[in-house]
Amino acid sequence: TAVRPDADPDGLVHGTLDDRARGRLLAALSSAIDDTDTLVKEVEDLYRYGDGAERRGLLRHLHVLPTDDPHVVESGLRLVTDALRANDTGLVAAALGPFAAAHLDDHSWRHGVLKCLFTGVPTAAVADLDRRGDAELLRMVSDYAAERRAAGRSVPADAEAILASGATRDEEVAR
Repeated sequence: TAVRPDADPDGLVHGTLDDRARGRLLAALSSAIDDTDTLVKEVEDLYRYGDGAERRGLLRHLHVLPTDDPHVVESGLRLVTDALRANDTGLVAAALGPFAAAHLDDHSWRHGVLKCLFTGVPTAAVADLDRRGDAELLRMVSDYAAERRAAGRSVPADAEAILASGATRDEEVAR
């Protein structure tokens, strides 16, 4: 069940109730395991052997893990990268949450945002889009919009919003 079924019936932006439950379980697991190697193995196994809903819940809550440990961050980035290669919109949306906002490199993060536009994932699902958006993302989205227009297709509202926010940001910088 979506957390906000009225505004987000598929749970792409706000997640689902089972995502939240899985987040609490992940936090409890993290608290119960002191050894980083064991924790990383358990989390990777949960992802590897989990179904789509289990993977989605784990991805949405990677930020509850001890991200001050580089081994944990490296493992989380592998999971996020795997999810961003998927065609499951729930995984893509979950992958671009707070953990990715804090740790995913700029190139991969930008391509994740573009994947949202391609697959119809609302960009409201992308954590810290306003903070991480930059001139290169604007260029990529502008190119995407130009290709859509050239093909006689409409440009998604989220792409238009990113372009408009970039223009506003540029005006503020010029002041």
